[in-house]
Amino acid sequence: MHGRVKIKSTAQQQEEKRKEREKKLKIYVAARDACFSKRKEGVCDDEALQLTQQLLSSNPDFATLWNYRREILMHLETVKDKDEVQKIYETELSFLESCLKMNPKSYGSWHHRYWVSARLPQPDWARELSLCDRCLSLDDRNFHCWDYRRMVVKMSGVPVDKELEFTDRLIGSNFSNYSSWHYRSTLLPLLHPQSPEPPSPSHEPSQPSPPHSPQTHSHRVCEEQLLKEYELVQNAFFTDPNDQSAWFYYRWLLGRAEREEMISCVYVSRDEERVAVAFSGPVIAQSVSLLLVLDGQPQKVEWRSVHPRFKHSPVWICDLPPGTISDITSEHNLTVHWTEKYTHRDCALYTGRTESWCRDSATDQELFRSELSVEKTSVLQSELQSCNQLLELEPLNKWCLLTIVLLMRALDPLGYEKETLAHFQTLKEVDSMRSAYYSDLCSKFMIENTILKMEYAEVRVFSITDKNLTTLCHLDQLLLVTHINLSSNQLRRLPPQFAMLQCLEVLEVDNNSIENLEGLYHLPKLEEVLLKNNKISTLADLQPLASCPKLKRLDLRGNPVTQMANIESELAELLPSVTDLLL
Repeated sequence: MHGRVKIKSTAQQQEEKRKEREKKLKIYVAARDACFSKRKEGVCDDEALQLTQQLLSSNPDFATLWNYRREILMHLETVKDKDEVQKIYETELSFLESCLKMNPKSYGSWHHRYWVSARLPQPDWARELSLCDRCLSLDDRNFHCWDYRRMVVKMSGVPVDKELEFTDRLIGSNFSNYSSWHYRSTLLPLLHPQSPEPPSPSHEPSQPSPPHSPQTHSHRVCEEQLLKEYELVQNAFFTDPNDQSAWFYYRWLLGRAEREEMISCVYVSRDEERVAVAFSGPVIAQSVSLLLVLDGQPQKVEWRSVHPRFKHSPVWICDLPPGTISDITSEHNLTVHWTEKYTHRDCALYTGRTESWCRDSATDQELFRSELSVEKTSVLQSELQSCNQLLELEPLNKWCLLTIVLLMRALDPLGYEKETLAHFQTLKEVDSMRSAYYSDLCSKFMIENTILKMEYAEVRVFSITDKNLTTLCHLDQLLLVTHINLSSNQLRRLPPQFAMLQCLEVLEVDNNSIENLEGLYHLPKLEEVLLKNNKISTLADLQPLASCPKLKRLDLRGNPVTQMANIESELAELLPSVTDLLL
């Protein structure tokens, strides 16, 4: 037994560790209480600085102590000369490095370093960039460090091309560096912006356009650089087809730029004495920025969105004073001025016409695809071929499948429609957890294609039936549609955006799973609603229809609400205008 080392039992070790933790905790709590006491008394001395350092060294995420430490440092600025302040802050930066070694993703430490660097009389930005490089070499996805680096780059004036070279190095060493790809997407529009296009004659501003600001900087990249980026990202996803970083960046490259803000359509109805205006995106239309001129005379009108839930909306309406345009024998010229954006649109209501409109088609607006040059089309065709080759090697790669869909959309959405639908079906099978996302995206693309086909045919009828449609979008593009057929799909609701369909007369949505009619709100021309075999279960679900003054025919067969007692009399009271009710 002699000379043998006694091995402590697990219970003994745990007890010793507990005592050690209690000892450290007492010291920590005492120091914390001392700090709180000093702060309460307004003491900002060296001892308080040491106490906060002692606590933050062991717990750098104590935000209150960082705040107290800044109060102390600001006080020292008032009692020390410039050289002493420089030394104090340099010491502070060294202390912060030790905190970052303990927790490289400490919010408090990075925020405090930002604060110190901004107040340093003579900052050493090269040192800060070197620190960022070291931290990112340990963890290239440390977003705290990326944020701090962007601040350092801005403050020190590092050229954009040098930062782009920095992303080259990081991506070259690790294709999976998502942060580098993202940073690259913010740099390219600054270094290689697309040249602004001159406005088309039909949209000449009535006044000079306001000067551009950094906030209105184009997010589009010039075509020459875009083609180089395609080659770079292709190398990445061929190296590792299952890494999502490069695929996300590739999707950004294929994305369309934000649409120009403009009035895309003006519609005027003689019967309702109403004007509807559609914009290229959601806006807040107020009388001060939207001016209606009728036959040369400004009109005092009140603009409102099509649904009370919308403060921002792409479609706004107003009612003209009674009798203003009701005479069928009169002709009127109407202009809507968007004074804030220096643009306007004219519309003429001719004799004998009950309605008129002036609009840009989805094709004219390049709404669903950008116009491609011959060179870019050729490159994208080559990219599509490369992705198809990769798909042969990786037939179940969801990123490759989705990118092929996006390339087809960019090149020819109607020409590749059949292939696109087949790829979506495969995506739902190989990535079943996201099948709902793919269904919604597929629905979006089908709606876009149907709008294009409708405009090519120059009709006001919109029909998508038996296509497993799960969601509705681009409803602002259907402002002039009079007849919609969405039967035999998988729709669960008619969303508030449906109220944008100000010309709608007939709605067919049989054989869906619709529970909510919120979007059928104040549709002035709606006469017929066919809702057979849906899931309308209460009278409250039908309440929005009471706001449609011309509704005459309603088909509710196959809905749970038809099983309610006294349903016919209840509906007669709720919808007195309906003369043809099918239960």
